[in-house]
Formats: sequence, C-alpha cells, structure tokens
Amino acid sequence: MPKTLRYTLISLREMLASFGPFAVLTIALLVAAYWWLDPNPPKRVVLATGPDQSAYAEFGKRYAESLARDGITVELLSSEGSSANLELLRSGRADLGFVQGGTADVGYDEEDSLTSLGSLFVEPLWLFYREDSARRLRKSPTVNHLAELAGWRVNVGTAGSGVPRLFATLLEVNRLDPTQMSLSELEQTPATVAFLGGEIDALVFASAPESLMVQMLLQTPGVKLLDFAQSEAYSRRFGYLTPVVMPQGVVDLARNIPTRDVRLVASTTSLLAQSRTHPAILQLFAQTATGLHGGSGWFSKAGEYPSLEHSEVPVSPEASRAIKSGAPFLQRYLPFWLANLIERMWLAMGLILALALPLSRIVPPLYTFRIRKRVFRWYAELRDVEQRFETSPEKAPDLVEQLDAMESKVEKVVVPLSYTDELYALRNNIHLVRKKLLRKV
Repeated sequence: MPKTLRYTLISLREMLASFGPFAVLTIALLVAAYWWLDPNPPKRVVLATGPDQSAYAEFGKRYAESLARDGITVELLSSEGSSANLELLRSGRADLGFVQGGTADVGYDEEDSLTSLGSLFVEPLWLFYREDSARRLRKSPTVNHLAELAGWRVNVGTAGSGVPRLFATLLEVNRLDPTQMSLSELEQTPATVAFLGGEIDALVFASAPESLMVQMLLQTPGVKLLDFAQSEAYSRRFGYLTPVVMPQGVVDLARNIPTRDVRLVASTTSLLAQSRTHPAILQLFAQTATGLHGGSGWFSKAGEYPSLEHSEVPVSPEASRAIKSGAPFLQRYLPFWLANLIERMWLAMGLILALALPLSRIVPPLYTFRIRKRVFRWYAELRDVEQRFETSPEKAPDLVEQLDAMESKVEKVVVPLSYTDELYALRNNIHLVRKKLLRKV
C-alpha cells in the first residue's frame, strides 16, 4: 500500500467500521419508512370516461396527455356514461371516473370507498328536437314544455349514462306518463344518426358543451334546443340541478347562434376515485383538472371550477390542497417523481435524522477507541512480561527475546498521524522494560 495511503490523518477503514452500524441503522429506517409510506405512485391508472365523441371521452384524452408528461400512463376505459362509471369504480375495474351528480346512487355508505377530486363542470340536459316533428305533432315549430312531448319518439340514452333516470324524474314532475311517448335507449352516436335521419323526433342527453355532438347539433339546420323556461323551479325542486343560461350568440357570434338566450337545467360532474388510489395520483389529477377546467366557458367564469362544492362524497385532502393552492412548491422547480418523493418522505426523514443525530455522537469516540486499541492491546503483554520478571528474575533472557518479538510486531503497527505519539510512547515503554531486564542478564 502506498505510504500516502498508509500514513494519513485518519484511518478510512476504522472510520467505515465505526460509522457502519450507524449507517446501516439509518438506511434500515429509511427503507422501512419508504415501504410504509409508499411515496412513488403506480405508473398506470384506469380512467372511466364515457361514450366515444362525448365530452367525457375528450376530457379523458387531455388528462392522459397531461399525466404522460409525468410518466403516468392513463388507460381510458369507455363506458355508457355516469352510472356505468360509478359501477366501474365500485367493482374496482377503474381507479377514477367522471360521475354526474343526481344520475347515480352515491350515498354516505360509500364515504370509505370513494373520494372526490372536486366538481369539474356543469353538464346541461340537452333536449334537441326536429323542427319538422314539432310542426307535424304540434302544428307549431317550437316546443315550450316537456309536457308537450306526448306522442313523440324520444331517445333518452343508455341506462349507464344516468340520463334515463333523470329524464324520468322530470317527466314525473310534469305529470307526463312515459307510456304516452315512444322512448328508446340507443347509444349517443347511433341515436344521433337516427335523429338526423328522421327516425327519432327528439334526442336527450347530458354533456358538457365541449362535446363534439353538442357543437354539431347546435349548428344543424332544422334542429332546435328546448328552452327550459322553468329551470329555476327545477333547481328548487332538485338540489343536484342548477339553472344555467346559454347566452345569445355564444355558439357562433357571426351567425348569431343561438338567436336568443336559452335556459337549461344542469347537474355538476365530479371526478371520483377509489379511496385506495395513490395520493400522488389524486394530486396529479386534481392539478390537471385545475388547468383543464379552470378557464371560462359557456356556463362558468374563469376560476369557478374545479370546485369543492356540490360533491356527494368527501373531497380528498390532496384535491383540496391542489384546488386551493395549486402545485406544491417543490413541483414547480423539480421533476414530479423527485418532488413527490421529498414531499411524502420529508417528515419521516426528519424524524429519522432527529433520532440519528444523537446516535451519531458515538461515532467519534468509537473511532478513537478502535485506533487506540491497535496500540493499547500491546500494553497487556508488556505488563505480563514485567510481572513475570518480578516473580522470576532468572527468566530475564527469555523475556528479553519475547520483548524483541513484540517490538518487531509493534513496528508494523500503522496508526493515523494524529495518533503516532501513542505508538511511539508504546515503543519507548518497551525499550524501558528491556533496559530493566538487561540489568539482570
């Protein structure tokens, strides 16, 4: 070994040996904390969306694109709609899903199994009808109330969308027996094709205005949208409904579509998740929701959504913090995985350091002991030689030979430069004992 490594101020070997148990304990505590806290989220989650070309499907694609930047793969699971999404969450086939208020049985018994990431947007109940059907059935191009739909062919959507249940409730309060109408439950796309082909007189579905189907129907000649003149009354009767107004010209200002304000009733859609979903995933989705739904729209002002209100299940703490405060401080400057690791481990690391710092004080004394042991271990043999000489002086020649062998071994002892005084003191003491023995030889 080169002298530059042998003769140093410290002994790396003894330093590692002294620090080793302390390091092993600290690492073991960190591993245990990591296992218990499980800070890193899964790389894949399942989001239940809705029918193809629906607003749910479009929003699902945007969530997937956003989370992909943080290394999370979002698998989009198509469904019939809100009620179907709730069943997918209950069965465990989906981790998150869009669920519309009032269209599914979400009760207090699900507080432990489901959590909300906030209300995202309002979904009006769109009732489009054919103008020629109104002329044929009512002798008028306009329908003013639900009660005027007796005898019409109306598609109310699939049971999984939740709309049939909501529409049935509205028919009931309008004292209109469903048997007076020809109701169908086709999926949205084939129902729209049948509607445009004249096989259906009216089309009912709930969707955000971002839906491509809504945008198309609002600009289709010969198709009209029912004005819910009693929207305020509906909202007073049913707490999950909200009156909204689609302003004149909001669809197309140049063509002035619609030609007047249209009153609608709407329910609020929330993003629900299983309670066991990783907190970091909930945080990412809530942060993404703020960016996707925080702007102004046809029925909301900028910053109005996502909202912590109108939730039928408890809002998760992660979503609450994200909606109120935005992205955490560290995530603004560090990659998500690193910021998330620090955020979820900092308390455990603080506690471990608080425990480790007092324990670390034993490292310097232990290091000193291990270095001095290289020297002091020889004093036991030296004292034994001296005591044997006092009891048996005639053995002095043999004891001198033993001292010579000891001194030869001591000369090979290496200690850091800061401890050489003790090594030379040992060699000097060996010399003193030898002189004592030689006087009797």
